This record gives sequence, C-alpha cells and structure tokens, in this order.
Amino acid sequence: MKKRILITDDDLGIQDVLRCILEMAGYEVMITDSGDKILENCYELPHIYLLDKQMAGMDGADLCKRLKSAESTKGIPVIMVSATPGLGPIALSAGADDFLEKPFQRKELLQKLENLLK
Repeated sequence: MKKRILITDDDLGIQDVLRCILEMAGYEVMITDSGDKILENCYELPHIYLLDKQMAGMDGADLCKRLKSAESTKGIPVIMVSATPGLGPIALSAGADDFLEKPFQRKELLQKLENLLK
C-alpha cells in the first residue's frame, strides 16, 4: 500500500515539483492550497503532512498547531517547509515533527519522509 502525503502549499510551482518528486518515489500525493480545506476534512487522512510555513490565510505553523491538537490528526507526522530563515524553532514550537528549509535537496526530503513513516 502506498503511503499518502498531503501537501499544503499555495505556490503552484512548488506543488508540481513536490508532486513529481514524491510520485516518482512511490508515494500517493494529495495537494491543497489552503489549511482551511484540511480543517474542513475535505481529504482522506494522510500518513504524513507536508506544510508550507507561509501561505495566504492560515499559515503552516497555525495549521500544524491545530492538527496536533485534534484527536483525529495528532498522531500524524508533520514536516514544515519554508524559505523563512530560522524555521526550526518555529516549526518545533508549533508541534511539527521535522522541518525543511528551502531550497532543499530531493534526497533530504525523501530521507525525512522515510524516517517519519517507519
């Protein structure tokens, strides 16, 4: 069974790149451009969330806090992604399981996913 990854990013270019990388690695990929859609339960629960830190409306840190406080999603790993300098403390204080600063290497992303999906 393929592991499901839900990407939340409002940049279409980043969505396409991540979809390509992850599908080539054998993952099932779902994408949304808004944290609100995730909170409205518009998607099947993933095995892991990949959240952009900076989005229009609710940012990734706020979304992460809400996911980690909800009974149905609190056990699902979250990786926060951003070009924001100093992302680590922000991501970890929001409850993220890991983080990636842009630009990142394909291998680094896949390794973090593999570690959290074990």
